Amino acid sequence: MRENKNKRSVATGQLLFSSLIVVLAVTASTSLQSQDPSNRELYTVAAQGIEEGPQIDGSLEDEVWGSAGRIDQFTQQEPQEGAPATERTEVLILYDSNNLYFGLRAFESEPGGIIATEMRHDSARLLEEDNFQIIIDTFNDYRSGYMFVTNPLGARLEQQIFEEGEGFTRGTTSNVNRDWDGVWTVVTRRSKEGWTAEIVIPLTTIRFRQEEVQSWGINFMRNIRRKNEQVFWAPIPKGRSLTRVSLAGTVTGLRSLNQGMDLRITPFMLGSARYQRVGEDKNTSLPSDVGLDIKYGVTSALNLDLTVNTDFAQVEVDEQQVNLTRFSLFFPEKRDFFLENAGQFNVGTRRQEAQLFFSRRIGLSSTGQPIPILAGARLSGRVNRHNIALMNIQTKDAFEQNGDNFLVARYSREILSRSKVGGIFIDKQELDGADYNRTMALDTTFVVSNNLTVNGFLAKTSSPEITDSDLAFHGRAAYRDSSWNVHASYLDIQDRFNAEVGFVPRTGIRTKQVHIEYNPRPERFYIRVMEPMINITYTTDQNNRLVTRRVHHMVGFRLEDGSYINVFYNSHLEVLDNPFAIRRDLIIPPGTYTFGEWVFQYDSDPSRWLYTKFRYSPQTFFDGFRKDIDTTLGIRATSRLSAELRYRRNDVELPWGDFKVNLGTLRLDYSLSPQMTLRTLLQYNSELHELNSSIRFHFIYRSGSDLYLVYNDLRRDLLGLEEVRDRQLALKWNYMFSR
Repeated sequence: MRENKNKRSVATGQLLFSSLIVVLAVTASTSLQSQDPSNRELYTVAAQGIEEGPQIDGSLEDEVWGSAGRIDQFTQQEPQEGAPATERTEVLILYDSNNLYFGLRAFESEPGGIIATEMRHDSARLLEEDNFQIIIDTFNDYRSGYMFVTNPLGARLEQQIFEEGEGFTRGTTSNVNRDWDGVWTVVTRRSKEGWTAEIVIPLTTIRFRQEEVQSWGINFMRNIRRKNEQVFWAPIPKGRSLTRVSLAGTVTGLRSLNQGMDLRITPFMLGSARYQRVGEDKNTSLPSDVGLDIKYGVTSALNLDLTVNTDFAQVEVDEQQVNLTRFSLFFPEKRDFFLENAGQFNVGTRRQEAQLFFSRRIGLSSTGQPIPILAGARLSGRVNRHNIALMNIQTKDAFEQNGDNFLVARYSREILSRSKVGGIFIDKQELDGADYNRTMALDTTFVVSNNLTVNGFLAKTSSPEITDSDLAFHGRAAYRDSSWNVHASYLDIQDRFNAEVGFVPRTGIRTKQVHIEYNPRPERFYIRVMEPMINITYTTDQNNRLVTRRVHHMVGFRLEDGSYINVFYNSHLEVLDNPFAIRRDLIIPPGTYTFGEWVFQYDSDPSRWLYTKFRYSPQTFFDGFRKDIDTTLGIRATSRLSAELRYRRNDVELPWGDFKVNLGTLRLDYSLSPQMTLRTLLQYNSELHELNSSIRFHFIYRSGSDLYLVYNDLRRDLLGLEEVRDRQLALKWNYMFSR
């Protein structure tokens, strides 16, 4: 009886959502077709073809720049939307058969006020300083693109953009793949007039259709940090970023583009020395390895990646977290092979409630220990309006477990202007055994207008001895403009839904969520924008019995200098049907608990040489009390040296016992140049009595070729006695051959 009820619930939710999709599809088919974003027509620039590219030295004095396509009209988004930029910006565009060239003149009336301290590749701090950004929509699909960012010091950051970078939580999302490593070159210079840059993007770095004459979506943004002013070529409304490629302009006149053979072969060699201690057992080893990565452009829009004997020695260790919930914590993927085109495999919810594919389930144990990967292949890209993503990975035997084969197949079809329908199939198969796990899903995204999006999925899993209650359904509608951010969602995950290659921390639930946020701009009291909001989350079990409720009230203030003040209160209800072991020696008994959580937060201007973040949260907690403190102090001592110290403390008092947990993290970064960086990460966890040290030297001696020297050290400090548990020194070298 319960099984039938569960199936009816999912079917009812699916029917309601499908009905809504039909209505919106009809609306979209009439409205979207007649209102293609006008920026593509209003903002156009013709790129100039050349036989031989300029000398890349950052000066823009080469005679060939005189014939380049030119842009010099930029418009403010912040602080005065629609007003002309207060500082002049000039962009030049050239191309030859193998490369795109961009020249930048960023004029500055007060050159001494330029804020630039970051040299490291892919550093998020680059976005908080003076910078220049490019986005290119090579397929003219109004939803994806390649983004390139630089600053006056020549630092580089590149990103792949999917679904216009939206659809998940605030900040970095899985639709913004910042860990993609595209090959490109930039050289900058500073002068009494401001700063200049010369940028070269090889055509082998990006994917595009194979056509003789091409026009691409393109846009440019400059951040003038001393004024906290953001200016765009093709205007983007407040609340949106450069990733909004549907509002980009157009670059025309691209002819006879050539990706060559589009083959890149990157062998690597690894040598290391490792000491491990478990109890009284000690082990010293000298592991070494060789491997190979191959990238081949099957077509100009479809890419094949092969990896043999994959190694991830260059990966930075995870930053430790304290888990005071009943559910698993989410740690982001950091391994290069899984990061490129990662957005094409996305099927899931806005938050980490249900991600159907989570690549950290491959090649990592439940405790984060590496499982050797024998080989892997990935085919990703598109054919016309068909998006294709296939991945097959084979792991070796490890931890007394047989190796597994992982197959992930993702397909989607673009419909209307910016909508899509698709599906995913995920198969995990034990090689020398009968165990298997499969996940199948259909999903859709309908962009009804520039401000309204509806998406959802219906999924099923399959495992031995599980034949029922294995469905999941999710639907979400979201409206967002410069003043309002409103969305509602429904998630239904049955009791035996078992996505072993996904991230689904909680099953047997139905969650309804409503979010209403208004963003007024008072233009007084030094406030740039306010963020008052209410978010209500209501979760029941499969019998519609309330098990979790959260009501989130918040008022945030973003100030004119970029600093941030936030105050919010969460009202919680939690129903425990089983004892909850919050620590091994502390058990919370079953029952119904209500508690309230205050949070007071302040983040200073992130562009300053000395910056701080502070968060204080007093709250009731499972019939007791809890205080959380999270504080960060950062310093950019020079353009080469920076440091950040973070301290987190959880102080918990419960009727069944008390405990305190302290986490300390120290990051030290030193950049000899944009191609040569040294990072040190020290972490101490008082609960585990562990000190974890990681030092990573990275030298990009040519584009696509790297040298890594990595030292990791794990010590346990018990009763004041320091004990080394794991110590490793690894040297990894790779070299890219390209044709």
